[in-house]
Amino acid sequence: MTTPETPPENTSENTSEALDADLAALSERLAQAEAAAASAREMMLRERAEIENQRKRLQRDLEQARKFANERVLGDLLAVADALGRGLAVENADAASLRAGMELTLKELQRVMQAHGLAAIDPLGQPFDAERHQAMSMVDAPGHAPHTVVAVLQKGYLLNERLLRPALVAVARDTGA
Repeated sequence: MTTPETPPENTSENTSEALDADLAALSERLAQAEAAAASAREMMLRERAEIENQRKRLQRDLEQARKFANERVLGDLLAVADALGRGLAVENADAASLRAGMELTLKELQRVMQAHGLAAIDPLGQPFDAERHQAMSMVDAPGHAPHTVVAVLQKGYLLNERLLRPALVAVARDTGA
């Protein structure tokens, strides 16, 4: 039974129009989604390129830092090298003046080392510390407490509180009294 209001051929026309409207709406949504995807892809590519450029910049800065890391300390050491050169240029120097020149040069070198965070370890008379000292020998040392440094064979050094070289020492033997 068909009702007079909706004839059968009109229903297929309405269905076709509805399908066309749905197709147009879906096509519009697809176009919007494709545009959004293209925009997101372009943004991702730009961000990837920016990250790559930043990585290259950081790599270049790191290479420059490595290349010139010692520039300041070496610049300060030039004064020491100049003093040594001047001392060697003196031809008629006696032992006393040579010694005085060497002492001044050593003081300048120690000033430069200290300015750059290098500190000497000179543990004479202190208890042995395996973290900062290397025992080269155990010796009988009357008048010294056992395990006390009685001789420094070579100074040790700390660079900004980090051990650069341990002090080579002789340590008082425990007499077991």
